[in-house]
Amino acid sequence: MEHGSIITQARREDALVLTKQGLVSKSSPKKPRGRNIFKALFCCFRAQHVGQSSSSTELAAYKEEANTIAKSDLLQCLQYQFYQIPGTCLLPEVTEEDQGRICVVIDLDETLVHSSFKPINNADFIVPIEIEGTTHQVYVLKRPYVDEFLRRMGELFECVLFTASLAKGCYVKDLSRLGRDLRKTLILDNSPASYIFHPENAVPVQSWFDDMADTELLNLIPIFEELSGAEDVYTSLGQLRAP
Repeated sequence: MEHGSIITQARREDALVLTKQGLVSKSSPKKPRGRNIFKALFCCFRAQHVGQSSSSTELAAYKEEANTIAKSDLLQCLQYQFYQIPGTCLLPEVTEEDQGRICVVIDLDETLVHSSFKPINNADFIVPIEIEGTTHQVYVLKRPYVDEFLRRMGELFECVLFTASLAKGCYVKDLSRLGRDLRKTLILDNSPASYIFHPENAVPVQSWFDDMADTELLNLIPIFEELSGAEDVYTSLGQLRAP
């Protein structure tokens, strides 16, 4: 990375927080959370039952049951594990070069690259990974313009690579654990579930697999250039999202 910028990796084993309501770290800011994802989950579940009911009483019963099941499933997804390291942050102190910069948290798989256990003829590189004692060959394909994107991000931001890697559940990336001011923190991720705790900090990106004509990362460069000078990312992102 140019200008001495460092991409720091926050490991899933230490960093990914699965928590239920009431167990969120006290360091989390008291900002209103986005509810669109929750509403979507509940509405989708209810929709499966609407056409099956034959009376208003049955419809009401189905709605109540669907709400109960959907909430139960969501809480079960969030409550499996709660990782916490008392008194510590996941990132080291900000380097002198990155002082004053916004911290941009970047996802890896399906955001910057696509990786697969199945052989890919045009893979950019092959990485041996040991999983539960067995070594697997992982074929990695770089998203178009990823080099240009990362080079520019390194010039403008403190860059952090935060990936769930081999997720075996519903993982959430809790930005409050990083040890950075959330008003000066952004996250770029293809999975809305990953930033469900901090939707106001998120810059969404389309999932990528193998479309070599994709220009998503190239198109994001001017957006991040504008955000790099923000005093408060909540205000700047709100302005960008406004119609």
